[in-house]
Amino acid sequence: MGRDVKPPASRPRSAGWLRTLHQWHWISSALSLAGLLLFAVTGFTLNHGEVIEAQPRVVRRALQLPAPLHNSLAPQAEEAEHSAPLPPALLDWLSQQLDRPIDASAADWTRGSIELTLPRPGGEAWLRIDRGDGRIEFEDTDRGLIAQLNDLHKGRNTGPAWRLFIDVFAASCLLFAITGLLILKHHAAQRAMTWPLAGFGLLLPLLIVLLLIH
Repeated sequence: MGRDVKPPASRPRSAGWLRTLHQWHWISSALSLAGLLLFAVTGFTLNHGEVIEAQPRVVRRALQLPAPLHNSLAPQAEEAEHSAPLPPALLDWLSQQLDRPIDASAADWTRGSIELTLPRPGGEAWLRIDRGDGRIEFEDTDRGLIAQLNDLHKGRNTGPAWRLFIDVFAASCLLFAITGLLILKHHAAQRAMTWPLAGFGLLLPLLIVLLLIH
């Protein structure tokens, strides 16, 4: 009378572990998909920046402060050079006149003028207020979409929200790579080229750095 042959106890555990790996692999790939596309495209545009040149568009405007705002900026006798945000009323007036938000970044105050730089991905703006006569000079430089995407790639002038996104994206990519490596390990016995290809992918950039970059 034959005995029932039970499968090894490790087989159900192995299958469950593999399902978990696949689940986290596709979740991390879905989370990092948009970021991977963005960083792949901008990696190419940054690498060929001398060919893909941006054509900056510069807008200049001149304004005159209303008397109440001008009077509020009159320098005090004891005032020294310092950095401080513009007054809220002035920020609101500038935002309306220039049709763009003016944030409360610290401006450079001297007895003669107030200067404020407004960097952003793909461009920057510059503002100067003459405290003597109330004249305002404003200049806005826009370097285009490609420059904006390149700055997003570098995290340049992007603010805390984008930096948080990059941290989450980096964690998703790390999870994607680790789960992919463990899935490769599981299937390596049936796919002879698994480790040669993985090793080539690891060695190629290392050899280029060691042998061709000086």
